Amino acid sequence: MGDDHMRVGVEAAAAATVNDHSSSVDHRKEVDIYPLSCYYFGSKEAIVFKDETLSDRINRMKSNYAAYGLRTSVEAVILVELFKHPHLLLLQVRNSIFKLPGGRLRPGESDVDGLRRKLSRKLSASEDGNETEWEVGECLGMWWRHDFETLLYPYLPPSVKKPKECIKLFLVRLPESRKFIVPKNLKLLAVPLTQIHENHKVQVNTTNWNKYILFGHSIRTNLYHRVLYNI
Repeated sequence: MGDDHMRVGVEAAAAATVNDHSSSVDHRKEVDIYPLSCYYFGSKEAIVFKDETLSDRINRMKSNYAAYGLRTSVEAVILVELFKHPHLLLLQVRNSIFKLPGGRLRPGESDVDGLRRKLSRKLSASEDGNETEWEVGECLGMWWRHDFETLLYPYLPPSVKKPKECIKLFLVRLPESRKFIVPKNLKLLAVPLTQIHENHKVQVNTTNWNKYILFGHSIRTNLYHRVLYNI
């Protein structure tokens, strides 16, 4: 392992993104973060997305809930070092949506297997994961969708007996070098961890900042993020 890297506490990193619900199974409280220059970024064929309205999405969620019950999604918190500060990797979809890499689990699929499958699909050359092994660590937090709506909450109140979706955030530790191969219709961004904070009153396109919602949090980019892959 080279010396040109930084180390941060997992709990400190989690506090800037989500509420801390760290697993007691994994006692590694620190994570090594390597410079962005250690990684290679390329492109592959575009991913086909459903062209649907919000109403279509809600109807699809209702149909899936009736068939399979609670929807469970997994997201990856992946950190790199840039300008001596930790940066979070985000995917930009359709020039308007910013999200952590990940997605919905298949019925009966485990959290770790599902997250590895999603990361291979969106960030690796091969979707079967043979070329890239993802080190999925502890669960940093969970977000809940109480009903078929757009809002997510970092808690599940006792009055909600049948939540519609649970989103789990996992720390994914990177090796000292790796190839990131991103679909052509996605952008991979490195956003300063210090610029991701809780702010429920989001105003888009203000004078000096651009703000975007990420699970109830806003991302203040201020033109400071680094585009790692751009179509």
